[in-house]
Amino acid sequence: MGQYRRYHTATLLPNGTVLIAGGGQDENGVHPTAEIYDPTSGTFSPTGPLITDREAHTATLLSNGTVLIAGGVGTTFLASAEIYDPSTGTFMSAGSMVIPRNGAEAAVLPGGKVLIVGGQNATDQTTATAEIYDPATGMFTATGSLGAARYYHTVTALASGKVLVAGGMATPPNAFASAELYDPASGTFSPTGPMETAREDHSATLLANGKVLIAGGGPWGSSPASGSAEIYDPTAGTFSSAGSLLVATEAHTSTLLADGTVLIAGGFNFDETYFSNAEIYNPTTNTFKATGSMVDARGIQSATALTNRSVLMAGGTDGSSMGWDTAELYFY
Repeated sequence: MGQYRRYHTATLLPNGTVLIAGGGQDENGVHPTAEIYDPTSGTFSPTGPLITDREAHTATLLSNGTVLIAGGVGTTFLASAEIYDPSTGTFMSAGSMVIPRNGAEAAVLPGGKVLIVGGQNATDQTTATAEIYDPATGMFTATGSLGAARYYHTVTALASGKVLVAGGMATPPNAFASAELYDPASGTFSPTGPMETAREDHSATLLANGKVLIAGGGPWGSSPASGSAEIYDPTAGTFSSAGSLLVATEAHTSTLLADGTVLIAGGFNFDETYFSNAEIYNPTTNTFKATGSMVDARGIQSATALTNRSVLMAGGTDGSSMGWDTAELYFY
């Protein structure tokens, strides 16, 4: 890649290329650069740049093939948003969210609107609010509030059209086991679950059968990361054990593969040990098994399933002062 990146975003575009946007090399080095990865040539090339320096933002592919970039943090907490147009390779302003959001999560709703949930709106201030972006009008509007303010949570769009919001925390070191469902028909959140384990910085992956795999994460601070995993059943509204990861980890990636299995890779533990380990979850057997390790130990990276049965692992950090400017491919 052309830049050191962590807390960046990676979005698979309709033409099979990947937009890598924003991020930072360290706490003081957030930048506005963006680049395109082309799987055919195996190369990165510059695009953009973003209008605003940002990391820990959201990136959502819209139905017209453009990408909504929203929030994050640069020199301050950001409410601004922008749209990337692959046909021109440029970003343009998309106005502002209702409030600034750093570390929010986003999901596409039926009909193409985008739900943006939670995050921090200022230092040590976590929000329970949520808002909707409407591509037809280009406007952000407030929607129902969460039952608990949270960041480092996960957001998963379900087959029913509802959205699962799970875990996270409001103030360290208090991770949540609670989960909620957003109903776009009523614009409200309601409790579901709870999870069997309190966790933040975990992963959530929608499986082919419509259930959700929740894996890893941590209770924050000096406590070890969790090695547990669980399955959310939208029909029953309950979580059940999915066994244990081979390596307890947080800030890892979790990627649904074309064969229905899930690749879990990298991350770190509370003692700042970063992992190159990778493993595969098989929903048929409800088990994890080891697979090939990454070339570099990395956490806070991005993982993008490509159309050629490979996964692009890009950026992240191994805990050193700067993020990675490297990328690698997993083939299956």
